[in-house]
Amino acid sequence: MKHILPVIFAVLTVALIAAGSVHQSSTAPASTPEGAVQSMFNNVKARNWGGAYSYVAGSSNVDQQDFQRDLQGRYSSLRTYSQLENVDTRVLHENDNEALVRTELKYSTAVGASYDTRDLKVTKDEGAWKVNWQTEKEASVPPQVIPVNYLRWDVIWRGQGDDWGAQNVDGPRIRILSANYAERDGAVIVMGEVVNEDTVPAFVSVGAYLVDKNGQDVAFESSFDKMSHVLLPKEVSPYRIDFPGQKLSNLKSVRMKPDSMLVPASADPVIGVLHQHIEKDAKGRTVLKGELLNESGQTVNIPHVLATFYDDNNQVIWVSDGYADHALLPQTPQPFAVDLRDDLAAKVHSYRVTANQYSLNRED
Repeated sequence: MKHILPVIFAVLTVALIAAGSVHQSSTAPASTPEGAVQSMFNNVKARNWGGAYSYVAGSSNVDQQDFQRDLQGRYSSLRTYSQLENVDTRVLHENDNEALVRTELKYSTAVGASYDTRDLKVTKDEGAWKVNWQTEKEASVPPQVIPVNYLRWDVIWRGQGDDWGAQNVDGPRIRILSANYAERDGAVIVMGEVVNEDTVPAFVSVGAYLVDKNGQDVAFESSFDKMSHVLLPKEVSPYRIDFPGQKLSNLKSVRMKPDSMLVPASADPVIGVLHQHIEKDAKGRTVLKGELLNESGQTVNIPHVLATFYDDNNQVIWVSDGYADHALLPQTPQPFAVDLRDDLAAKVHSYRVTANQYSLNRED
């Protein structure tokens, strides 16, 4: 999956850029603070970087190349595979010469919407409003040697020249550890954990059938990005399967369908999860925040965070995930945040966070 997903990103990026090119762009001087911000980002939508940069104040001390990298992304991160879709602005305060504009950005990506919020200072420059753009400081990884000692599994499959009837390597054994059901926002949710019980790595998928009161299958869904698909030996992953439009009151049972296949895999890169805590974000939503640390010597292009929340009986009550839109450079912490339902926050007794990765130009 780590190889397939970047290909999907690349294909969809072409479509997103094509869709973004239909936006009208303009470089007319802005007469209001909000107008400056909106005009700048309208040019970003149209990939008119020169037009967007014309709304950046000279006092920002940022060149167009750095400005473009800030918005377009670096290191084949998720941001580089995205298209700016929507911009909402609100003036927090304003006087004759400067203003502060809260800007909420929504990006379209291959894995759903990505959001960013910035408070932008806007100043009047020779009668026109311009944006003071603060570039993100790019981490500098010092030259060093990082020893790599990790397990790796290669697979030799049955070849065409082998004797007829020769067996392939046996598939890995997996087991559903738990399956809990809930109804949220007009959907039935099936969630729990699955373990690879074998001594070899497994590519795992977890599906579920909803069975009505007449014993008939009425729906089937599987978990896509609400689980880790490649599990090393003895590794545990959460899963969450959503059934929109279904009600628990109409069901007799749920039949689980776990599947696995043997795949080559390695334990590299190791991504540490640091400083985890639950808090309210700027919009008042409950989120689990922390930092990811890439402990390897190679860049992780697209980090994927999975959070499993447990009640005081150690039962899974929610599974949440999120993709970081910045790449993980070696030995460099990167913040993350995933949503937690407000109505479940008081019931959370503990949680576990794991990180997947999708990277380009890796051998495994």
